[in-house]
Amino acid sequence: MSAGEAGHAVGAGDMVADSVGGPGVGVGVGAGAGAGAGAGVGGGPGPVGGAGGPGGPGAIRVVLADDERMVRTALRVILDAEAGIEVVGEAATGAEAVSVVRALRPDVVLMDVRMPQIDGIRATEQILATLADPPRIVVVTTFENDAYVYDALRAGAAGFLLKRADPDELVGAVRLVARSDSLLFPAAVRGLAAEHARRSPAPPPWAARLTDREGDVLRLMAKGMSNTEMSECLGVGPATVKTHVAAVLAKTGSRDRTQAVIAAYESGFITPG
Repeated sequence: MSAGEAGHAVGAGDMVADSVGGPGVGVGVGAGAGAGAGAGVGGGPGPVGGAGGPGGPGAIRVVLADDERMVRTALRVILDAEAGIEVVGEAATGAEAVSVVRALRPDVVLMDVRMPQIDGIRATEQILATLADPPRIVVVTTFENDAYVYDALRAGAAGFLLKRADPDELVGAVRLVARSDSLLFPAAVRGLAAEHARRSPAPPPWAARLTDREGDVLRLMAKGMSNTEMSECLGVGPATVKTHVAAVLAKTGSRDRTQAVIAAYESGFITPG
């Protein structure tokens, strides 16, 4: 069953229509959708495991963190229908999310930005601060232009998704962040930075340490280009681009491309808009 078929099976009639724009996730919540089996975490309703889908060896392992069970169920149905993706756990609060992620070590976490006990921002910070090889975290939200979402990106989230639009976008986002090959929804990140960036009064020290080519690579990263696309644009080999990307991350003190782009916007190195 494809992502589109799964989204219909979950209850297309209940899906939120008229997206306000930008990225989104199809999370229609029809009554027929069933949750996976598994033991609850911390007394919450979210199972830490389940029968899973056609993940198989080498599948992208995903944890869902949202305080609404119907949302988690819808996301599980969509993702478990995809080859190469397996939902391995769920959490209903930020505290549960931290515990489940520590126990299961997934590749990707879909994290609701607003949850009981601790919110998605604090949960993201705790996960990234306490795991040597943390998962890629994507915050899920109702509103695109949300200061909470920008704070989550600053805290280390790899990107964000809206709780609307089609299932294919959700699946594509999970695969993209798992590859760590390009920025998720660069235009949306740019819009958030234009609205919420806390710009520095002076250029940061790292800006002077970037070579001209590294500066070019950072600007192309902000446009959402993959290594292959940057290689073609700059006329250099993919291995050279990879070296430049690594240098940019090291010099900006960034965990990943999203953090480097946020740093570039906040420093004034790149002007959003």
